[in-house]
Amino acid sequence: MNTSDNNSLPNDPDDILDITVQPRSIASSPTSPEPPAEAAPMIVQHAAQAAEAVTTEYGWQSAHPSERVVDDSSFATPLGGDGEQPMRAEGGEIAGGTIRSEELANSELADEGPHWFGVMVREVVETVGLAVIIFLIIRIGIQNYRIEGQSMEPNFHDGEYLIVNKLAYRLGEYERGDVIVFQYPNDPSKDYIKRVIGLPGDTVEIRGGQLFVNGNQIEEPYEHMPNVRDEPPVIVDADHLYVMGDNRPASSDTRSWGQLGQNFVIGQAWLAIYPFNIAGLVKHQPIEVNSVMAQGP
Repeated sequence: MNTSDNNSLPNDPDDILDITVQPRSIASSPTSPEPPAEAAPMIVQHAAQAAEAVTTEYGWQSAHPSERVVDDSSFATPLGGDGEQPMRAEGGEIAGGTIRSEELANSELADEGPHWFGVMVREVVETVGLAVIIFLIIRIGIQNYRIEGQSMEPNFHDGEYLIVNKLAYRLGEYERGDVIVFQYPNDPSKDYIKRVIGLPGDTVEIRGGQLFVNGNQIEEPYEHMPNVRDEPPVIVDADHLYVMGDNRPASSDTRSWGQLGQNFVIGQAWLAIYPFNIAGLVKHQPIEVNSVMAQGP
């Protein structure tokens, strides 16, 4: 043994430890070198190729790494070895991969939908438009009417409210016995209610207090006040009507101001709505005429 070599070693044990043990940081350790930045794409490429090889060998099906969506909850352990959580970048991105949270996706879908103010305006416009259409349909088809006077008693009374069907004679024909509402020919600002007695071409006559149509005595099926005076035979003109009130002694009708042009007719009395004790459909009791109608000029 070479004693000179032994003597050259330090006698202090602490000095020996200082010589043989050198503390090194983890970052500079040769056993775990940190890959340079330019090596990162190559490492990712090798990882993708390895995953694809395993998929091919065992028959698995998986999405390409670039197509996967990673959730924060999938990291059971930190990405780094120092115990730190992955760093989240602005916009929901994490270093090393893109992450879209469920909240972010929902907010994007909400932004794509119509704004609440626009939806509210659209609903208001649709509601108002529907109301206007319904109003126009109702206004075209029906009209309310208040009876004034006693000319139709005992069947209709002063102050009674009716609904008039304005489409009745646009879709149908006049019949004897119909109760109609019309504009007074001598003053269209006033509305009258009377009963149809004669149609175009009919000959109407009152003789001995009795009603005759086309030479036949008529038994009127509705209540009425008796005729107090006779009327000579009258042939009803084309597009005209012969009308009278049920209260014959107190009615202003064809006997006093002439035949009614059909262009003045508003519609047919359809529904009684007030007073409530008499509310209901208006009865139109037809007048039966058995003889052949006389032809007008």
